[in-house]
Amino acid sequence: MNIVRFAPSPTGFLHIGGARTCLFNWLFARSTQGKFVLRIEDTDLNRSEKQYVDEILDSLKWLGLNWDELYYQSKRFNLYQEYAFSLLNSGKAYKEGTATIFKVPKNTQVTIYDLIHGKIVIDTEQIKDQVLIKSDGSPAYNFCCVLDDALMGITHIIRGDDHIANTPKQILLYEALGFKLPKFVHIPMILGEDKTRLSKRHGATSISEYKRQGYLPDAIVNYLALLGWSSGNNREIFNLQALAKEFSIKRINKTAAIFDLNRLKWVNGYYIKNLELQNLVELLVPYLEKQGYITEDFDWLRGLVKLYKTRFQTLPRFLELTKFFFEDSVDYQTQAKDEFLKSEQAADYLEKLKTLLEQGNFSTVENIEHIVRTLVQGLNISASTLIHPARVALTGGTVSPGIFEIIYFLGKEKCVKRLSFVIEKIRNNWENTQT
Repeated sequence: MNIVRFAPSPTGFLHIGGARTCLFNWLFARSTQGKFVLRIEDTDLNRSEKQYVDEILDSLKWLGLNWDELYYQSKRFNLYQEYAFSLLNSGKAYKEGTATIFKVPKNTQVTIYDLIHGKIVIDTEQIKDQVLIKSDGSPAYNFCCVLDDALMGITHIIRGDDHIANTPKQILLYEALGFKLPKFVHIPMILGEDKTRLSKRHGATSISEYKRQGYLPDAIVNYLALLGWSSGNNREIFNLQALAKEFSIKRINKTAAIFDLNRLKWVNGYYIKNLELQNLVELLVPYLEKQGYITEDFDWLRGLVKLYKTRFQTLPRFLELTKFFFEDSVDYQTQAKDEFLKSEQAADYLEKLKTLLEQGNFSTVENIEHIVRTLVQGLNISASTLIHPARVALTGGTVSPGIFEIIYFLGKEKCVKRLSFVIEKIRNNWENTQT
């Protein structure tokens, strides 16, 4: 059975790179009917914090990356001490004060057979003696990593290629302890679009922050899978189950992946567009409540979400696009106002529209369309001559869904109030730009 592990250190939140490493391990385990082990490497007692442990576990659950076994290194210190003592007794390690140090054999070579990078040979002259147990009694990373991987039966170590420097040190420890070597798979790094190491300025942040920013777990998983792996058929959309079926180490790229935040937004927009409507409404409600836009689910919210479903790529963007429905004031775009809301003729047309809407039946979008088109016909003007200024008057800008739907969801009271305001402003040459 193939057994893999993801071993985060709880000294910070789970970020994009760590999440992708976890995903590749998870996919390999699931695609081969293997086992996925989660190991919290919390041996740094000064820097490890429970809030980071909780965030890592919550983020992995949110992404759908369930584990088969869970271990904490902080609960295994006696085990590390025991094996360090055995190396001391065999003469393969020595004491330096209260620390235990492994003697690195000299005049030899360590060979790594990596499933991505191929054969890598390191001379041990380049490797200094390795700390096993620090002077404070805590185990060093390479030592407890090797012990845990061996004792947990890890068959494949899938991790970032920034760990290649650790691998020869760990191989020496495997050999000294008499353990069978696992297979090594070092994944190329994720870089920013400027080809430098991924950082916050490229949009890299914690998985929990992406969640707060309105990204969906399926979208993040889909995008992360394509950062350094390809299906071989140019397919771009995969759910977790499809990924588990398609995944193969052989199709992991040998070159660094480039993180593109705009591409992630596109993938997220795809999942939003294809999400079941009620599920999407339920995801949006907390954002609307936090903003104070709703105190309970409006009867018409479902219709409004449906109207905008293809227009936003993150959940908070829905609020930005629709705030004129919820707020009494409107921010009028200067260019739109200057183009469509300056002339007396525009004010006259809007006055007539306001009168008809005030008297009209708002029960259906079709009723509203009939009102507007009847006015256009009666004025003997093109529909755009009325609709463009009406759109700007009601929304503040020139881009929105259909004007009849806008009027319907705004409701009679807001439409009349907003049109009255704009008519007055046009006739007073716009003393200010906000309601």
